[in-house]
Order: sequence, then structure tokens, then C-alpha cells
Amino acid sequence: MRKVLIVGAGQSGLQLALSLREHDYDVTVMSARTPEEIRAGSVMSTQCMFGAALQHERDHSLNLWESETVRVEGLGVSIAAPDSSRALDWFGELDEYAQSVDQRVKMAGWLELFEERGGKLIIHGVATSDLNALAKLYDLVVVSAGKGELVQLFDRIPELSPYTAPQRSLALAYVHGMEPRPEHPDKAAVRFNIIPGVGELFQIPAYTLSGNCDIMFFEGIPGGPLDCFSDRPGPQEHLDRILALTKQFLPWEYERSRKAVLTDAHATLAGGYTPVVRDAVGSLPSGYNVLGMADVVVANDPITGQGSNNASKCAASYLDSILANGDKPFDAAWMRSTFDDYWAYAQHVTIWTNAMLQPPPPHVMQIIGAAGENPAVAKRFANGFSDPTDFQNWFLDPEKTAAYLASV
Repeated sequence: MRKVLIVGAGQSGLQLALSLREHDYDVTVMSARTPEEIRAGSVMSTQCMFGAALQHERDHSLNLWESETVRVEGLGVSIAAPDSSRALDWFGELDEYAQSVDQRVKMAGWLELFEERGGKLIIHGVATSDLNALAKLYDLVVVSAGKGELVQLFDRIPELSPYTAPQRSLALAYVHGMEPRPEHPDKAAVRFNIIPGVGELFQIPAYTLSGNCDIMFFEGIPGGPLDCFSDRPGPQEHLDRILALTKQFLPWEYERSRKAVLTDAHATLAGGYTPVVRDAVGSLPSGYNVLGMADVVVANDPITGQGSNNASKCAASYLDSILANGDKPFDAAWMRSTFDDYWAYAQHVTIWTNAMLQPPPPHVMQIIGAAGENPAVAKRFANGFSDPTDFQNWFLDPEKTAAYLASV
């Protein structure tokens, strides 16, 4: 029985660990926190998993909260005018519903499920020195913890990483009390509100410790008016600022969120990080190699909501590569090939996400305008969040955009 160590207990690491257990691999997961500590801690992210990623969870019976989590049936886009009125608004239906489960709920539950399915769980923070001693005990070591010292094992790839600083200041709150959208009261949707030159507000229907809720998530251009959370305000002040900014820049969204209250005392988060692509092979001082996955090697800004989707698809791709390798060694060549298989997909997400961080070029503004007139355009844009590889065919290139818009 081949022995695998996975360091990190997020979407990618736990999905891979649980799916490897189905094939009788001897799997150990190292987590810095217990399930109880995760549930009692602060929110860790926003997330919205679209149809293709959700299917990976169903395939391995990991969809423990699907029946009780609100179904996201579409994507709405609004653009604010200079006077804070709404210059444009449209809604695109998803072919398959999406869902968002608070990672405090999911990761705590998956850790418990991992032990139930015969996995070995070790609660311990891991430094490079720890990994240096542990690596010789396993056939394969996978690092899925996207923050902390271990990330330094994986070298940044400059030609794939155009940014050297965060491109957005991030601030979010999980809330109860938001009213339905008057335009589509019977359809829950992610709302993507664009404030030109200032940033974006996303509103995401989600499921948290206290049931269904909404996530209010600001992405602010650094140095702009949304970049005002660096002093790390307390939870209520944090929410008050989000609501005040919503009232100032997006009054139509404030109308439905003005009665919002925090879901719990740990329901806020602020920060930012630099998008980056790293070498997937990390070398330890002992000479052993370790394999990076998901955010460790491909970290995109959350403006396109692909973090948890990428993590799920990376875990599925790595599972296929591990199974296909059989009894052969998990050497550096295999690790690079494994990453290349994942990168064949993830490169499209990275290109699209990096493009969305820039002011939209004229052909993208044509798409956004056309989507307000033609539901087919709105629907194609919305479903690209499940399969971002489609954007290369019509969204990213002006000539392809012109041909597509002419065809519809």
C-alpha cells in the first residue's frame, strides 16, 4: 500500500486525501487545526463552486451539505454610473446550479469524514524542518497549504506571474437578513457589481454554520475608496464600512442589504494577495522532492471566483495522475508531468482572471452591453465560470468577440 502525506486541510488537500482513500492508499493529512477549532475560527474565504467542480464532490460522496445549501441559479452583472445609478444590469442563467459552503463547515466536516474513512489525521503545524524529516517516510508528499513557510519551497515562475503586488484590497462579511433581488426574487444568484475605476462588489448566496446566508465581498483597487480595511476593524465596524460603501457606490444593492447582520462573531475577513504561478516541485534540504498543488502553485485573484473550483479540479487531476502512476516512483519528472496536466486547464483560468483585473477593453465592454440585450450572451458568460476554458473562444480576443457577437 503506497503511503501519501498531504500537508494542509483545505479544498484540494482534503478532496485528494478522501478520494485516495477510496483506492486504499495509506493517506496521512496534517492540519494545523482540529475540526472544532476550524468551526470556532474566523471565515477563511469566499467561494462559489460551479457545476463542474460540484460534480467532483458528488463523484466521491463529499457533497454532505448539497441538499440544504441554497442553489445559485445564475449570475447577475451590474455597472455603476458616475452618479451611482445603475447604468446596466442583466442576469445570465447557469446550466447547472452552483453552491457556496463556508469552508469552516466543509473542512471541519471533511476532516471528520477522512478519519471515518480510515485516514490518519495529525494535528500539527508543519515547517520545512518537519517536512525534511518526514519526507523519507512516504512515497509521495503533497503540499496543499497555500500560506506560510512551506510555500517558499516552490519558486515563482516570472513569465507566468505578471504581478508582483496584490491587485485588489479584499474585504468580506457573511450576513443574514438580505432581501431577495426584486428582478429575480425566485432565483438566487451571484451578483457581480462593477464600479469603474474603484472596484467590485460580489454578493454570493452561501451556507454557513447557522444556515443559508449571503456573502458581501468587496474587491477594491489599491489606494482607492474601497481600500480602507488595513486597520482591521472589529466585526461590526467592518460590516458597517461595507454597508456604507455599498450605500455610496451601489445604492440599489444597499436597499436589499441595509438590514444585514453578521452571521456570527467571526464572519469578517480582510486582506489581499499577489496572483502567482509557482514551480510545482519543491526541493527539501534532505534531497527529497515534494509536490505543490492548487493555491500553492496557481494562486489567482478571487475576482473570477475560481479558487475553490481550481482546487477541486486540481485534486481531481492529481488523483488521475497518482492512480495512473501505479507502482512507479513519484519522482520530479512525474511531478512536473502531473502539474502540466493540471496546467493545461488552469492556464485558461489564470489568463482570464488576470485579464479581469485590468480595465475592460472595448471588445469586453461590447460583450457586457450585448449581454443586456441578448440572453444567449449573458448565459454564455455566466456558464464560463464553470468552464473558463471557453473564454478563449470568444471573450479574450477582439476578433473572436466580433465574430461571436455577429453570429448571435
